[in-house]
Amino acid sequence: MRAAILPAVDGVITVRDVPKPQPQRGEVLVEVAACGVCHTDLHVIRGEVAFPTPCVLGHEITGRVAQLGDGVGGGNSDAGSGAGGGTRGHGLEIGTPVVCGFIMPCGTCRHCVRGWDDLCETFFTYNRLAGTLYDGTSRLVDDDGSSLAMYSMAGLAEYSVVPATDVFPMPDSIDVHDGAILGCSVFTSYGAVKNVAGVVPSDTVAVVAVGGIGLNIVQVAAAFGARTIIAVDLSEEKLALAKELGATHIVNAGDTDAVAAIRDLTGGRGVDVAFEALGSAPTVETAIGAVDDGGRVVLVGIAPAGVTAKLDIAHVVRRKIRVMGSYGARTRTDMPDLLALVGAGKIRLDRLITDRLTLDDVDDAYRRLGRREIVGRAIIELNPSEV
Repeated sequence: MRAAILPAVDGVITVRDVPKPQPQRGEVLVEVAACGVCHTDLHVIRGEVAFPTPCVLGHEITGRVAQLGDGVGGGNSDAGSGAGGGTRGHGLEIGTPVVCGFIMPCGTCRHCVRGWDDLCETFFTYNRLAGTLYDGTSRLVDDDGSSLAMYSMAGLAEYSVVPATDVFPMPDSIDVHDGAILGCSVFTSYGAVKNVAGVVPSDTVAVVAVGGIGLNIVQVAAAFGARTIIAVDLSEEKLALAKELGATHIVNAGDTDAVAAIRDLTGGRGVDVAFEALGSAPTVETAIGAVDDGGRVVLVGIAPAGVTAKLDIAHVVRRKIRVMGSYGARTRTDMPDLLALVGAGKIRLDRLITDRLTLDDVDDAYRRLGRREIVGRAIIELNPSEV
């Protein structure tokens, strides 16, 4: 199969043939239809997040089931079952269109057993630190037999091996390519709005930085009924798209003091919830300054390791401000809910996808992402005529 390989930090991603992977017990081989281009991958490329190389990136995919590993499938199967026994992958057959989230829960660690898939220790230990699946080995090898690290399911390839706990049948109403952004961009936003912020219809919301994640926070907050949604960014193009997706107000932080503007729009109080979706000190500080007394600040953007932001302790304490981190969502329970929201027309996927590229465009896609030239989300379409 063809795969896009990052040879080393700051290296040029090249596409070449490597052996087609095989699923092991409890895993599914997916023929990839599309894979999203995410800023988190860019952190790996730049060495801002430690990860082994050579590797294959790409962590939000759709496709079709190509092969089922042992223990997957069967009439009594359950995609949410633990990794140690029973069959998994309910509703999965060869050819089933599927979507996969970037967090691949093991189902058996102390966090997974209480439903906190977003804190899965096995995922972080084996995949995010070592680039392997949960037997401690990668499913990808180079032509010489050497291992290639997998970032999540290593979706920037024609085939991908995914734990069955992370493979969900996708309704025909969702385009098999457009659905890719559900796996991280929409998934991460949903987890932040629902599980961490707990947005309710009476809430006022600010979204600081409306790139691929921030735009989805806007529309997920709208789906949850937030009465005021203020989008903040430096790009007029991104702000215009945010307005189209549900923002009630927009603020260009390059033209005005964003905190003052947010307070003016809320009668001087500030918002109930401020989401930070970039991962930089200035935007984090803007989010903290923008909330009302008792407000919630939800940090969603991933920053390079070691980046810190200033926090006025007295302000946070006296104003009873809660600052919370949010990483992804709870795969086994949240992905089915997301699919239902998309099916009901509450979440738009097509409008969020502003760039459609091929596997040969991968290196250029991340360079453009680094230059902030991609307005919404870019996807890499693989074999579009065959899927």
